[in-house]
Amino acid sequence: MSSDTTDTSTESGTENGTEGSASTDVLETTGDVLLDVTPVAMKMVLEIRNQEDDPENTALRVEVAGVTGVEYKYDLSFDDISSADDTYAKYTIGELTCIVPENSIDLMRGSTLDLPSNPMQEGLVIRNPNRPNPLGEMGDIELTGEPADKVQQLLELQINPALASHGGFAELIKVEDGAAHVLMGGGCQGCSMSAITLAEGIKSAIVDMIPEITEVIDATNHEAGENPFYTD
Repeated sequence: MSSDTTDTSTESGTENGTEGSASTDVLETTGDVLLDVTPVAMKMVLEIRNQEDDPENTALRVEVAGVTGVEYKYDLSFDDISSADDTYAKYTIGELTCIVPENSIDLMRGSTLDLPSNPMQEGLVIRNPNRPNPLGEMGDIELTGEPADKVQQLLELQINPALASHGGFAELIKVEDGAAHVLMGGGCQGCSMSAITLAEGIKSAIVDMIPEITEVIDATNHEAGENPFYTD
């Protein structure tokens, strides 16, 4: 038995990702809670679950189904509790049992299911502090030479091919005192996601793969793009 619950999207929150519907109600939990559920969201979920043939033995199944930009996509459905084998995480919040498949456990940890903060938006939202690498998996690559040479190789072989899908590119300006100064151009310049891409993708890749580099500095003039959202 499996059925979709309702439309689900992602939504940025405040600290700890819990902006939105507030409540002082505290629901009893058992097990390691990966995706918390606010009381207002719980009411909606239980109303839908109770329409199932055997609601008491029905769980909310939550899985990361893919990536869109810098956000995860999710699949929420109702399924038999017994369908979750030992690889699943299983826990309860109040009257609701939640099951999360193994491949989504770490990706869902610390997230919250809630109603949208915008009253005009329907469905449910998941606020997740975890983010996918916007550049994708870097894979194994052998970098040689001085630190600047290694950064240049990484940009050419891994990072720029990923940025090309956004019509952009990253260029190394200089390496100084362990810091790589990187400029983003093309479609990335002035893009609202430019700073996020640099901080979450390029910085992580360069620092992780080149030990000599301890800092990545954004040298981009984001105000020069058509839609600047970020300035130093």
